Amino acid sequence: MTELSTGALPILDPVYPRRRTLRHTDVRVEAGPQPQHDDGQEMADSGDGTGNMARSSAIMAAGTMTSRLLGLMRTALLALALGNTGLITDIFSIANVLPNFIYLMVAGGLFNAVLVPQVIKAIHLPDRGSDFISRIMTLTLVVLAPLTLLVTLAAPLILQTVTQLDANQLPLATIFAYWLFPQIFFYGLYAVMGQVLNAHGRFGAYMWAPALNNVVAIAGLLVFIAMFGTNRDTGFSPGEWSSQATVVLAGSTTLGIVLQALILIWPLRKLRLGLRPQFGLRGVGLGTTARVAKWTILTMLVGNGAYLVYTSVASKASSLRNDLMAQDPPQNIAGHFTLETASMLYIIPHSVIALSLATVLFNRMSHSFTDKDLDGVRESISTGLRTIGVATVFCSAVLVVLAGPISVFFSGRSDVDAAIQAQVLVLLAVSAPFFSSTFVMNRAFYANEDGRTPFIMQAILSVVGVSMAVAAGLLPAQFIVMGLAVAYSLGNVAATIVSHIFLKRELGDYGAGHIADVHLRLVAAALVSAAVGGGALWLFGGYNTDGFAWQNYFTAVVVVVVCGTLMGLVYLALLKALHVNELKDFLKPLLRRVGRA
Repeated sequence: MTELSTGALPILDPVYPRRRTLRHTDVRVEAGPQPQHDDGQEMADSGDGTGNMARSSAIMAAGTMTSRLLGLMRTALLALALGNTGLITDIFSIANVLPNFIYLMVAGGLFNAVLVPQVIKAIHLPDRGSDFISRIMTLTLVVLAPLTLLVTLAAPLILQTVTQLDANQLPLATIFAYWLFPQIFFYGLYAVMGQVLNAHGRFGAYMWAPALNNVVAIAGLLVFIAMFGTNRDTGFSPGEWSSQATVVLAGSTTLGIVLQALILIWPLRKLRLGLRPQFGLRGVGLGTTARVAKWTILTMLVGNGAYLVYTSVASKASSLRNDLMAQDPPQNIAGHFTLETASMLYIIPHSVIALSLATVLFNRMSHSFTDKDLDGVRESISTGLRTIGVATVFCSAVLVVLAGPISVFFSGRSDVDAAIQAQVLVLLAVSAPFFSSTFVMNRAFYANEDGRTPFIMQAILSVVGVSMAVAAGLLPAQFIVMGLAVAYSLGNVAATIVSHIFLKRELGDYGAGHIADVHLRLVAAALVSAAVGGGALWLFGGYNTDGFAWQNYFTAVVVVVVCGTLMGLVYLALLKALHVNELKDFLKPLLRRVGRA
C-alpha cells in the first residue's frame, strides 16, 4: 500500500478527542462577534501566517495528488506484471495489505491519538520539545522493533488466521510476508517523524514521502517486467514462482516504505532539536492523554479488525480461482486485488475533494462548539454535505458509466479482467456519496471532542459489516468479491443512516430535509448526465469488449476524456437549471485561487 489508510470500509476516521460532549439540550451562550470565514478557505486561512499556511496547504495538496497519481500508475503496472485476477497478484496483495492494518490496529491509534497531541504541546516548551521528542522517538524504536520482529516471525500463524488460502498457496504468501511485514516498523517511524515535522509546520516532506515510496515501487515493477516478463506472457503460478522474483517484487515494495520513512530524517535534522536516545516517560502526561484517547484507539481497533474479516473472505475467492480456471471453458473471477483496486478508485473523489472541504468544516465546527454556537454547527454540517454532494454525486456517476474504460488501465491488457474490474467498481461507486457524507457528519463529533459516540457507531457498523462479509463468503466463488462490494456499499449507506440518527440526537434538526432535497436534484442531474455519457460510450463501442473503448490505453483515455467532459457539461447545465445554488459554493474556492493566480 502506498500510504496509511483504513481501506474502503466505513471506518470512522478517528480524531483526537479532548473534552466533554455538548448536547443540543445545553443552554446556548451568546458569544460576541465571530470571525468570518469564506467558504472553501483552508483551515489555516484565518489568523496570522495566512500566506505561509496557504503555501503549506498547496504543498500538501500537491504531494497528495502526486502520490495518488503515482499510486494509480503503480497499481496499473502491478496488474500488467501479474494480471488483475491472477492468483499471484492476490497472494501478494493480501500479504502487502496486512502490515498496514496490523500497524493501525496495534500501534496506529496509540501514536495518532496519544503521542501526537503531546508532541504539539512539547514544542512550546523552552527546549522546543527536544527532550520529549527524543523520548518519543526512543519509545518508537524500542516498541516497534520487537513488535515487528514478533509479527514477522508469526507470519504463518497470522496468514492462517486472517486468510482462507489453501495449503498450496500459504507457503508463497508466507514468503511474501517475511519480506513485507518489516514494513510495520517503518510505518510507525514514518508516522512519528512526520507528526513531529507537522507540529513544527514542516508539512511538505511528510506529504511528499509517499510519492517517493511509489516511485521506488514503480521502478521495482519495471525491473520485474524486464527480468521476468508479464503474467500474460509467462502465466505465473505459485509452484513456478522463483525466489528472484520475490526479491524484486516484495523487496522493492518494502524498500519503498523504508525510504518513505528514512527520507524524513533529513528535514527532521534541519529542525536542530538535538535529538538523542532518551529512555523514560514518567511525568510527561502520556497516561492522562491515553485515558482520554481510549475511544479513539478502540475505534481504530474495531474498524480495522472488521476490515481483516473482509480480507479473509476475499482471500477465499482467490483460493478457489484455480478450480474454476481448470474448468472447460476456464472461468476467471474477481479476487482480493480486484477489490482493493476498485476500492482505491472509488474513494479518489473523496480523497481529493471531500477531505479538503471537511478540513475547513472541522475548523468551523470546532470554533462553533467552543462558543456553544450550535446553530453554527448545524449550518456548517448542512452547508458541507450539500456542497460536497455537488462533486461526489457527479463523480459517482462518472465512475459507474465509465467503469469499463477506466478499468482497462488496471486489467493487465486483458478484456476479461477489465470487465471483471469494471463490475466491482460499479458496485462500489454507487455508494461513493454516502462514504463522503459519513465522513463529514462524523467531523461534528470530533469537533466537539467526543470520541465515545464514534466508537459506538463504529461498533454497530462493524457488526453489520462483518455479518454481510460472512454472508458474502457463503456465495459461489465467482460472486464472493461481488458480494463484498455490495456489502461495502450497503455499509456506506448504513453508516450514513447511523450517523444521521446519532447526529440528530446530538444536535437536533441540522437541516436533513434541505440536504435531502438538494441531493435529489443532484441525483436527477447526475442520472441525465449518466444517460448522455452512456449514449456517447455506446457510440465508442463501450458495451462490447471488441469496441474502440477497450482496444488499448490510448483509446480508453480518449473515451474517458470525451465522455467525462460531455457528462460534466450536461451536469453543470442541469444544476443551473435546477437552481442548485451549492454549485457556487463548491466552485468559489477554485475561482478564488484562479483569481489569485
